[in-house]
Amino acid sequence: MTESQSAPSQLTLGQKLRYGAEASVFFAFMALFRVLGLDKASRLGGWIGRNIFPLLPPDRIARANLALAFPEKSQDERNEIRRTMWDNLGRVVGEYPHLGAFSPKGEDPRIGYSFAPGVTAESLMGKPLMFLSGHFANWEMMPILAQQLGFDAATVVRPPNNPYVANWVARQRCINGPATLIAKHNAVRSMFAQLRGDKSLCMLVDQKLREGIAVPFFGRDAMTTPAPAVLALKTGAHIVVASNRRLPGARFHVTVFPMLDFTPSGDEDRDTLALTAAITAKIEEVVREDPGQWLWIHNRWPTPRDIARTKGRA
Repeated sequence: MTESQSAPSQLTLGQKLRYGAEASVFFAFMALFRVLGLDKASRLGGWIGRNIFPLLPPDRIARANLALAFPEKSQDERNEIRRTMWDNLGRVVGEYPHLGAFSPKGEDPRIGYSFAPGVTAESLMGKPLMFLSGHFANWEMMPILAQQLGFDAATVVRPPNNPYVANWVARQRCINGPATLIAKHNAVRSMFAQLRGDKSLCMLVDQKLREGIAVPFFGRDAMTTPAPAVLALKTGAHIVVASNRRLPGARFHVTVFPMLDFTPSGDEDRDTLALTAAITAKIEEVVREDPGQWLWIHNRWPTPRDIARTKGRA
């Protein structure tokens, strides 16, 4: 398990009251979704996503990002991508109390999967390996699949700010997924230890990182985490990118692509930049194949403030 941003015992009285009020609303919805059962909860979440989420401030970010990424598409086409995205996000929320129902095994598996030709799960085991992906469909499926297929994996996560919610989400993730969750804010040493033990990491690498490096994403530089590249270059870990597609009936298909082919030049800074760019290019390729499956509400590209901060550090 991972630690949350702040343990409840470390909170001030004001924080306990604020986080407690937030958590009570959150847990009321989770209780409703649990009582409904998985498929009904997913459908209700989709309805909320389509009808409520577009009224919230992040919708402006989604509109701006889609206009930047797809200037060639019509407004109607971009709006359809947004509607699909909001439907999916609402479904993800509704599915959280049911993460224990997702597995590639059993009589009615809810996770299908495929590996690149010539690649099997067995051929990837026993070596340091990073499964990299983005916020596609329900992004919790990749670590669940890795765990269920027998990988000795850990999931790198950003815990919710609310510690009561964070602890609950962590428990749900561990039901069918890896028992080890590594919090991003204190992750480097744990990630190195995982890979040096010939184990696996599951990471989402599509969010903006202000302290990251700029690599192309949809034709514009995006501040991107160099952590996977640094880890791979220092440990010799292999990298595979995975995509995830939502299917009807709260079901998913995870596609694991071939291991990323990269030969270091010996120049650490140049290699880190080049490998980060190669990873990001693969993420972009997956997004372009079905953009409604991706979460467009990240502030993915640098703002003028980010650019000024970067110049100030130069």
